[in-house]
Amino acid sequence: MAVAAAVLLDYGSELTFFQDSWELLMNRRELSADALFEPHNEHIVALPVAIELLSLRLFGMDSMTPELVLLVALLLGTAALLFVYVRRRLGPWPALFAAVLLLFLGPAWQDLLWPFQVGFVGSSLCGLAALLALENGSRRWDAAACALLVTSAAFSSLGLAFAVAAAVDVLQRHRERGWGRAYVAGAPLLFYAGWYLGWGHEAENQLSADNVLASPGYVVEGLTASLDSLLALGTVFDEAVGRSKFGLPLLIALVALAAYGLYRRRSVYPGLWPVLAATATFWFLAAFNTIPGREAYSSRYLYVGGLLFLLVASNLLKGVRINRWGLAVAGVLTIAIAGFNLVPLREGRDFFAKETVLTRADLAAVEIAADTVDPRFTLPPEISGTPFLNEIEAGEYLRAVSEYGSPAYTPAELAAAPAEGREHADLVLAHALPLNIETGLAGSAGGDGRCRTLGGPAGSGPESIPLSPGTTTIRLRAGGSGAIRLRRFATGEYPLAAEDLPGGSTTKLFIPRDRSPRPWHLRVEAPQGATVCG
Repeated sequence: MAVAAAVLLDYGSELTFFQDSWELLMNRRELSADALFEPHNEHIVALPVAIELLSLRLFGMDSMTPELVLLVALLLGTAALLFVYVRRRLGPWPALFAAVLLLFLGPAWQDLLWPFQVGFVGSSLCGLAALLALENGSRRWDAAACALLVTSAAFSSLGLAFAVAAAVDVLQRHRERGWGRAYVAGAPLLFYAGWYLGWGHEAENQLSADNVLASPGYVVEGLTASLDSLLALGTVFDEAVGRSKFGLPLLIALVALAAYGLYRRRSVYPGLWPVLAATATFWFLAAFNTIPGREAYSSRYLYVGGLLFLLVASNLLKGVRINRWGLAVAGVLTIAIAGFNLVPLREGRDFFAKETVLTRADLAAVEIAADTVDPRFTLPPEISGTPFLNEIEAGEYLRAVSEYGSPAYTPAELAAAPAEGREHADLVLAHALPLNIETGLAGSAGGDGRCRTLGGPAGSGPESIPLSPGTTTIRLRAGGSGAIRLRRFATGEYPLAAEDLPGGSTTKLFIPRDRSPRPWHLRVEAPQGATVCG
């Protein structure tokens, strides 16, 4: 647990907010029933919103690290509970191996490094704690399980899977303990139903006949992805895990082996049915609501899938005695798998690191342009370089910055940022200020300020000149067409360009004053040269 915490905190400490986190930061900064219970992508996110609100007020918006620390704490807690759960069935060494596999489940990098996934992880922690409480067989523990299941449902809709598991436990033990325990599963289900009637029904639903008919294949794919991840057979591909050639044959072999073992034993451990129900509920609900981006191999599903796989396996193997040599082999394999799974974890970290550069650079540009930017200005992928900032509007973002601080680069940090971030910051600045460029076929290059010559034969003049705020006039001399290019924080590359300008044309460029003294740089590409004034 200590090693896993050190790795995750090291990998995540330099990252910033990502994708869905911005919906909470932009639209749910005030405590209200609607802020807590309005659905997010059809899901309940009451406790993640409450955590975000508390984090904002305690730590501000400068850094994601406080939320990452909480996420890591929940991950460690879930691994500890998994250890207890498996130890009750198989003993301490198999329990240790299971916990290590979960702690270092690198293909689930979104759940391990992205604090927004506190929803799934929190639901898993509370749901697993509820299963353990139900096994203790007393009214006090039943009440604790009920409270944990309601909390699990408040973290995310994954709580439904654990509520169904509790319902199965109540059903199979009703003869010995009666129906008075029905409230254990009933309360979280009623809580979810109340949320759905009050808020959840307003969300767009992806349930369709096609999804229902395709759900068995989706579930098999999800189980295969979970097995791939637990055995370090998957690799990161965009936001999903690439399919291996071994996952499906292994899954079929394991199912056949489990069926044979159950046939030989002529009995099934009762704890198997609740976790099987939870597994089926999770994957079928995911299948019913699938759309592009919610494939079964998506990284964010693999933590839950891996956890449920381990719970099922421990119940199937209950009573199996593993000798010393078997434990030694399992221990070596566990260490090897954990090491291999650091590779997709690092690849996932690299994905987040790239997104962090673009996010901090683009938001720095918005802050530099704060005096003139349209409050409704957004960050579409063609200028921001990423599709994950669509929840941000300039006006709302700047209000949040004034209240809670900024996660963006400072102008000095932006100047030293990686090249891709600086280039997209220039694009964002040009649209946020905005720069105004007008080209006509008539006019002269006169105006206030000294005039200079740019372009022309190679080596006949400077490559570029700095521009101050205000109006600059660029007149191409008679001849062929040309282009003007601009950069500010970028070096070498000129992200902004106006091309195919006819010879003899005049272009007026207006640059608003903003919050950075760094000049823009103008380059003219025209064999006949151009006169630049202003």
